[in-house]
Parts: sequence; C-alpha cells; structure tokens
Amino acid sequence: MSEHRVSAPQVAPGEKVKGPASYFPSIEKTYGRPIQEWLDLVVERLDAAKHMEVVAWLKEEHSLGHGHANAIVAYVKAALAG
Repeated sequence: MSEHRVSAPQVAPGEKVKGPASYFPSIEKTYGRPIQEWLDLVVERLDAAKHMEVVAWLKEEHSLGHGHANAIVAYVKAALAG
C-alpha cells in the first residue's frame, strides 16, 4: 500500500502523458521540487478548501503559475474521486 493518499503517476519510457499529469515534468523543473511533494501538500489542503482556493494558495504561497497550480489540484481531485 502506498504511503501517499495520491501518488505521482509512474510513466514508462516513451509513454505520452495526457491531462493534468502532462504538466508534471515542467512543474518539477520550474519549481525544483518533486511532484509528489506538491501532491501531498494539495491533498492536505483539499480536506478543508475548495479547488480554486487551493489553486489560489499555491499561486500566493508557492508562486506557482495558474496552469501548474490548477493541474496539480485537478490531478489530486480526480485521484481522490476515483
């Protein structure tokens, strides 16, 4: 069993990723933190806040761009719903 409520996707070499996870390599490169750290932060926040509140928090507190913040929150919400 995973230690994370939402785990980062495992991408096979050469596999084309679609949807919110397609932003993850750029997010890691731009902000210098593994995507799993961002996912864990967002899981905690989504327990008490709405989607756009978490997006705003990522933008304000961590200086993420809107698209990157939204991709992380959307990925986490989909994983928790599924």
